[in-house]
Formats: sequence, C-alpha cells, structure tokens
Amino acid sequence: MTIRTVLFDFSGTLFRVESARSWLRAVLRDHGASLPGEELDRYARRLEAAGALPGGAHPERIPGHLAELWAARDTDMDRHRAAYTGLAREVPLPDEALYDALYDRHMTPGAWSPYPDTAEVLSGLRERGIGVGVVSNIGWDLRPVFRAHGLAELVDTYTLSFEHGVQKPDARLFRTACEGLGGDPREVLMVGDDRRADGGAAELGCAVHFVDHLPVDERPAGLLPVLRLVDRRPAP
Repeated sequence: MTIRTVLFDFSGTLFRVESARSWLRAVLRDHGASLPGEELDRYARRLEAAGALPGGAHPERIPGHLAELWAARDTDMDRHRAAYTGLAREVPLPDEALYDALYDRHMTPGAWSPYPDTAEVLSGLRERGIGVGVVSNIGWDLRPVFRAHGLAELVDTYTLSFEHGVQKPDARLFRTACEGLGGDPREVLMVGDDRRADGGAAELGCAVHFVDHLPVDERPAGLLPVLRLVDRRPAP
C-alpha cells in the first residue's frame, strides 16, 4: 500500500492538554484568586476524576443526568460545553463563575502543548508531498491552537465533529476528511490514540496507526514511526 494522505487525531496524538492542576491554577490566577497548595491539589484531583477537563482523563463515572448529553457531546458546541461544565459542577467550587472559566481556559492555545516530535513529523510529511488532515471529536475550533504554535501551515484540512454533527468512529467523518484531501481511503493512514474512535477509519479501508495518550514529556518520539510507514514502499 502506498500512503498518500495522513489523517491525525488532535488531543493525545498531536497535542496534549495541560494537567488538571495547571488548568485550575491558571483560571484562579486570571480571577485574581488562589488556593493553598494542598487545597488546589484536592480540587484538581476531584475535577480530574470527574472528567471535567476536555482532553484530560475520562470521567470515572458519568452521572445519569448527563449520560445522554455525554454520548453526543462532540456533535455540537453547546452540547460540548454543557457536558463538560456539567461534569465540573459535580465538584463544588468556591465560585460559580469558575465552571465556565475552566471550560473557556481549555480552548486557549496556552492550555495545549504539541508533542516533541509533532513539528518534525508534520514537516516531514510536507516535504514528502503527503497530504495532512486533522480529524477530531471536538466541540470547538482548534485551528487557533495550530496557528499559535506555528503548525497551521503544515495542515491542509480540518474535519471537526461539531462542524459536521457526527463524531468518530462514524465512518462519515473519515469519509469527509478523505474527500477534503482528494484521497482514496485505501491510500490514507489514520493516526490516533483511541482504538475505538480512531479505529473507525478502517471501515473505509484506511490503514490505522495508534500512539499512546501520554504526557508530552513521556512520549518524545511516538509519532516518528509515521514517517517510516509513509516511506515504506509496497513490494513489486
């Protein structure tokens, strides 16, 4: 198989969101507030367990009243916000305004860091003439994150679930991404960290490669195998 196009997931694949502690601390700072270290850690742990940080840990449990909303959270901006602020509200915080502020914080470029090899791999694909797309289950526009980190020129298309009303693993989202790049799915490689969601690309005939969803300092070279896969030529 010759790979002519590579599709990437966003969170946990190309970028990683900040820790729950950093997230909460930044919002408190912006509000002119602070908490003692132990109290900050306690709130951060509870928010993380609740799954309130988009791109962070999955909820340890989904409250019944949020189950339906959670299942469709990535199909619409309002659902996405309601789902995550709803999870955050499972943790009593000292100020009601913090719930929306936390959600808003996670959409800022400063909340995200590219993996150490993201730029190298995207640049390498561009040098090889390989089309690059981002396919993400998400409820907000991530393009500013790529611009802020100087990576926007290395991505050709973005296929975001909330803009299409459908989320991975639904093959329709992958089909839209392939069509946007003019790629035959049989010549497309999908790279992601979620075997269920990103694995849905296989239904179209795409090859799929998985990376580990780890903190950026624990995965310095997880994307580099993508370049080797692209360079691999089919046997004559």
